[in-house]
Amino acid sequence: MATKGAATVSVCLPARDEAATVGPIVAAIVSELVERQPLVDEVVVVDDGSADATARVAGEAGARVVSHPEPLGKGGALQTSLAASSGELVVWCDADLVAFDPIFVTGLLEPLLASPAVAFTKACYRRDLAGRAGEGGRVTELVARPLVARFFPHLRGFTQPLAGEYAGRRHVLEKLDLAPGYGVDLGVLIDVAELVGVEAMVQVDLGRRRHRNRPLADLAPHAEAVLAVALDRAGLGPAPGPEGPR
Repeated sequence: MATKGAATVSVCLPARDEAATVGPIVAAIVSELVERQPLVDEVVVVDDGSADATARVAGEAGARVVSHPEPLGKGGALQTSLAASSGELVVWCDADLVAFDPIFVTGLLEPLLASPAVAFTKACYRRDLAGRAGEGGRVTELVARPLVARFFPHLRGFTQPLAGEYAGRRHVLEKLDLAPGYGVDLGVLIDVAELVGVEAMVQVDLGRRRHRNRPLADLAPHAEAVLAVALDRAGLGPAPGPEGPR
């Protein structure tokens, strides 16, 4: 279990239409890591143009909510959360996790609190699909990992390059040029490695990730955005628009 050091900690969640899951996530973090074990100093939820009760549910659970009526895209939501938070260490988690375990926060913080040489931590985990073990993460397996192997082989050790759970030191994260859309998670991984080197990055096994699986037909924009960011970072194409290429 991570223990509180001198550094202040912000946990930030970008959320769009996640009223069904964001409340239990925030409540678990506040109960376990703000109140019971004082590790986290603030929980910030960026409501990215939700049409449901995401903002209300997150606020009632104990988060400070920053709302935008028009969608920013995930990268824009991450940038907004970075500006709205103040912790020296920033943890980002997706807001669609089911049966959330606070280890998703403590596991990412542990290496950062233990060593000043660590600048960034990235989650890995097992993902299921409709009860079939290890068959989740279709865009990861079919698009992201082959792109990483081809263009960024120094990052092949990060088995979940699209993981939305990662953490870093603010002075590093504030230097990033965050891609605006769904490809931001891969862009962060690539850009942090460029800034600090792979030796300052740690992969953390968080066990199993449970979340809402999207229908295959809904994954094309995600795959396109990931492809666009990879090609851009490899110097082979322009950056994507707010929600990926059109």
